[in-house]
Amino acid sequence: MGAEPKLTAEERAMLAGEAGPGVQRAMEIVVALGRIYGAADLVPVASVQVSGVSYKNLGEAGLQFLQEWASEGARTRVPATLNPAGMDLVAWRELGFDEEFARRQVAVIEAYVALGVEPAATCAPYLTGGVPERGQHLAWAESSAVSYANSILGARTNREGGPSALAAAITGRTARYGLHLDDGRRATAVVDVRCPLRSEADLGALGFLVGREVGNGVPLLRGVRHEGLALRSLGAAMAASGAVALYHVEGVTPAAKDGVDLAPGHRELAVDDLAPAYDALNGPAGQIDLVSLGCPHASLAEIEAVAGYLDGRRLAAALWITTSRATRQVAEQAGLVARIETAGGRVVADTCMVVAPVAGLGFRSMATNSAKMAFYAPSHSGLSVRFGPAEQCLEAALEGRWPEPPSRPEGRWS
Repeated sequence: MGAEPKLTAEERAMLAGEAGPGVQRAMEIVVALGRIYGAADLVPVASVQVSGVSYKNLGEAGLQFLQEWASEGARTRVPATLNPAGMDLVAWRELGFDEEFARRQVAVIEAYVALGVEPAATCAPYLTGGVPERGQHLAWAESSAVSYANSILGARTNREGGPSALAAAITGRTARYGLHLDDGRRATAVVDVRCPLRSEADLGALGFLVGREVGNGVPLLRGVRHEGLALRSLGAAMAASGAVALYHVEGVTPAAKDGVDLAPGHRELAVDDLAPAYDALNGPAGQIDLVSLGCPHASLAEIEAVAGYLDGRRLAAALWITTSRATRQVAEQAGLVARIETAGGRVVADTCMVVAPVAGLGFRSMATNSAKMAFYAPSHSGLSVRFGPAEQCLEAALEGRWPEPPSRPEGRWS
């Protein structure tokens, strides 16, 4: 445990309770983290993304904690958004969610709103406005969002816990350690990718293998030519199977274009084959009850791709495309939601299958194009999972069973 972080006069006043007990509680959390991680001082943050939103994960104790904090007068000082909730906040009843769960989930959202947090309920806040700039300090919590902000946008954030992110939103500060520092952003492993990457599922499979190998390290990948949003599945998978909050792609990501510093004692690794990832992430399910796309939350282009694939066809299994409320509204205005619903699918807002109480909805098997989802769903939701490209998953939704081999293995999902 390190020394006390150096505080400004304003920060000392918050810690002393001069801004009220709610702010004092928040500053105590931020300072304690700084002390634990040896932070020299605190750093102002431009925005915050708060996890710990689903009542499935929070429970009654978590809800009471938030309500108590709000009752102490705490309010956010910087823009802050919420991670996905445990259900679609509008269509929860028709999707089959329990009424008592819905009541408690709404209470969680109300507590966050009372604290000043925007109820965006998305793991992809960079798709709904307020995109961070390179070099900005943030306090984001959701693993794939943290990965995207650090790696693709070049912002700086550690992977915050729910309470620490909320504390950062209330104080406008976080402790300056880890990925806020240049030394923390050096590559700890160089990974040569020697196999083709033909789909978003391949990128997720690669991420699963790399994350499992490097843990919470910072990998520099060579041989990856994708960029931007196409890399989301890669980062999300590395954060799930390991705890990768920052990665570099040679010649692609912002820091890598300038030349990435290598950490002393860095490792040299290679990935020649993605088959071990597909073997690990695929269960035995033949029949498919649910196809889940949108982990991380689907972009408008991804929803449009699904609508085009399904035009004139009819589903045999449930299909949920999860996205933000803002993106769903745009998709609805563009007629995409109606096209998907005509085929029998749903565009579900505000939630994600990782944090929703899926076990109570009657599903037993799932197909997904998300390596992150495939990694978490068996333990979090008790589902047997099939993992593959979006086109293979959509064929599973159309047929009600997992197709072998994929009907359109070279399809697009970006």
